[in-house]
Amino acid sequence: MLRARVRTNPRKQPKQRRARDTVEAILTATTRILVRDGFERASTNRIAEEAGVSVGSLYQYFPNKEALVAALMERHVHEMYAVLEGELARLSSLPLRPAVRELVGLMIRAHAIQPKLHRVFAEQVPRVGRLQRVVAVERRFETLVQNVLRGLDGRMRPRNLELAAFVVIQTVEALTHAAVLYHPDKLATDEFAEEVVELVVRYLAA
Repeated sequence: MLRARVRTNPRKQPKQRRARDTVEAILTATTRILVRDGFERASTNRIAEEAGVSVGSLYQYFPNKEALVAALMERHVHEMYAVLEGELARLSSLPLRPAVRELVGLMIRAHAIQPKLHRVFAEQVPRVGRLQRVVAVERRFETLVQNVLRGLDGRMRPRNLELAAFVVIQTVEALTHAAVLYHPDKLATDEFAEEVVELVVRYLAA
C-alpha cells in the first residue's frame, strides 16, 4: 500500500508584521526542539507551546511538522548559499591554490552555520517535500563554481568544467559534511582546510 504523500508546502505566507513575527517564533521554536529533542519527539503541539502560540495559529501557516522542517531546511540552504554567493566571483582572478583555499574556506564557513541543526537534517529527518527548491539552490552554486573554474581554465587540467565543478563541490561538501557530523572540532583547524585544499588542487592542477 502506497503511503500518502505528506504535504510540506505552507498553508499561506505571512504578510503583516505580526504574522511574520508569529511565523518566526514558530520556526525558532522548531529549531530549538529539533536540536534539543530530535525529529521524532518534535510535534506541532510541542512546537506551538515552545513558541508561545496556539496550535491553531501554527496550523494557519504549516499543516504539519514536516512542513516546518522543510521550511527550515530551505532557509538553512539559502543561508549557506548567501555565504558563498557574494564571494565567489573574485576567486577567478587569484592563482589556483589561493582560489581553492578561498573556496574551501567559504564552504567550511557555510557549513558552520547552525551545525547542530545541520546534523539533525542529515541524520534524523526523512526526505521531505520542497527539496526541488534546495536542489535548485545547489545547481546555482554549481554554476557559480563553474564560472570560477572558467576563469582559472589556463591553470587547470580538466577540460570539462561542468564535470570539474561537480567533482570539486561534491568532494569538499562530503568532507566538510562529515566533519560537521562526526568531527566538528576539525572545522576550526587550519590543518583540515589545508588537507582539503591539497586534495582539490591536485585534482585540478595542470
